[in-house]
Amino acid sequence: MKRGSGHAVLIILLFSFLLFCLCCRSGEQTPESQAAEKVKLGVEVFLDEHLALVDGKRVGLVTNPSGVDSRLLSTTALFHTHPKIDLVALYGPEHGVRGNAQPGECVSFYVDNKYQIPVFSLYGQSRKPEPGMLKDIDEFMRSFDVLEEGKKLDVEMIGEVDVMVFDIQDVGTRIYTYMATMAYCMEACAEENIEFIILDRPNPINGQDMEGFLLEYPDYSSFVGLYPIPVRHGMTAGELAQLFNSEFLKKKVSLTVIPMEGWERQMWYDDTSLPWVIPSPNMPTLDTATVYPGQVFLEGTNISEGRGTTRPFELFGAPWIDGHELTKRLNGLKLPGIIFREAWFSPTFSKFKGELCGGAQIHVTDRDAYKPFTTTLHIIRTVMDSYPDEFQFHQDYFDKIMGSSKIREALLNGAKVEGLIQGFAQKLEEFAQNRKQYLIY
Repeated sequence: MKRGSGHAVLIILLFSFLLFCLCCRSGEQTPESQAAEKVKLGVEVFLDEHLALVDGKRVGLVTNPSGVDSRLLSTTALFHTHPKIDLVALYGPEHGVRGNAQPGECVSFYVDNKYQIPVFSLYGQSRKPEPGMLKDIDEFMRSFDVLEEGKKLDVEMIGEVDVMVFDIQDVGTRIYTYMATMAYCMEACAEENIEFIILDRPNPINGQDMEGFLLEYPDYSSFVGLYPIPVRHGMTAGELAQLFNSEFLKKKVSLTVIPMEGWERQMWYDDTSLPWVIPSPNMPTLDTATVYPGQVFLEGTNISEGRGTTRPFELFGAPWIDGHELTKRLNGLKLPGIIFREAWFSPTFSKFKGELCGGAQIHVTDRDAYKPFTTTLHIIRTVMDSYPDEFQFHQDYFDKIMGSSKIREALLNGAKVEGLIQGFAQKLEEFAQNRKQYLIY
């Protein structure tokens, strides 16, 4: 063989080898694709393996736009078109089945024009806003949220149902009302001997980290916090349902939890590669959910929590705050995992609508180190010290969402945040030990 032809053969062999390697590599799974296959939602497990649970039964579905599978097909549509599921009614939490209602806004009963089945509201259906009630939306919301009227299933609403299915994405914070809706549904179904099925979903801010004050039960039990769990509980809806059923429901419901496959406790939502669908109008991103366990408490003050902006709960401030000075003081605390950036904004609705507010935006640089509850207590402490004549608590509502009056009273008496955190550390550890028996993953 000539030398030139030998070189040609070597080049061909080398090219073939490289092509083979590329083909093999293209068949490998990237971490992202592995994650995409790793997590299988409860709704998908249910449709693949557990249809016998609803065979021959009339099904009610508690859901909203977050009830979708990994292909973004809605649970409502999947149930309605499935030949083995008899979907007879829909039930919507706060913000409605369609997710279009703002906080405090009532959703009336209606018949869905696409599916031709009744839709019942589980958020104040029996209480309609009177003329002028929505003039101060924040004041209305504070009074409306803690009332139980129209937030429980009436017998007439479930009379044609044999089994109730719950499929809603929670955000991992006690104040978020979807878990209270779940508990009320469980309670009503227990009374009427209706089976209850949870299609489990991830805790988007992971299932390990816990933080915050445990609600004082039953004195501070309300729709924005029913049971003595911490602000950030680190549990899924299915795990909480098992805890509620075992420890708090007077009559136990016939409960079935359909677990996810592949979800692990350390996962944040973006580790799952599942699509994010906003669970409520002011929870647009995972970033929002990350800061929410702390920033939600600004609702109980005269500081804007950023509603009416494109970054709710990340932005905060007030017309009387100097954003430059506040940011300088907050960054001086060197709180872990975050940087405060000076910000100015004019909310389009809610507190200080149309007014220029000075304040800051929270930028999370290390979400595993960041402590949202602790951080917001530092924000409140700093604003109180910087603007003693302007800052105010909305006392009743702050105490309701905190689950106690002790934090507010301590802050008013000059308490330092570090001491407050130490004060409830033992209760948090006791909860962490007790919850182990209800963990699925």
